[in-house]
Amino acid sequence: MQSTPRQPIRAFEDLECWQQCRRLRLFVAQEVLPVLPKEERYRLGDQLLRAGRSSTANIAEGYGRFHFLENAKFCSNARASCWEVLDHLITGHDEHLISDELMQRGRSLVEQSVKLLNGYLRYLQRAQPVSPKARSAD
Repeated sequence: MQSTPRQPIRAFEDLECWQQCRRLRLFVAQEVLPVLPKEERYRLGDQLLRAGRSSTANIAEGYGRFHFLENAKFCSNARASCWEVLDHLITGHDEHLISDELMQRGRSLVEQSVKLLNGYLRYLQRAQPVSPKARSAD
């Protein structure tokens, strides 16, 4: 099986995990918020939107830090924001504000976002330079 060549990463927008979190953020903004009752758009909707926006914003901020550990910390925050989106979706579903179909699509988007973030975090851990102290312990 031949793999397709990967494009170089020139900006955070090139990261697959950012692209997937963007899909999650757009799903929340364009598909979930419009179906919420007016009073919930300012309660649950605001929390959903903030968590969705936080997922992409944290990836961008971590990317801009140019340090493996700081980047990983912000990606960990992004992952937590994805799980927060899922919790808010479950709340909306439990309260009969969000359909089964939207709930399942949202869950799938969250799970895919987390999967890609976990992969990027593993990459960052492998790419982190080994300190001279750690090398001397070998």
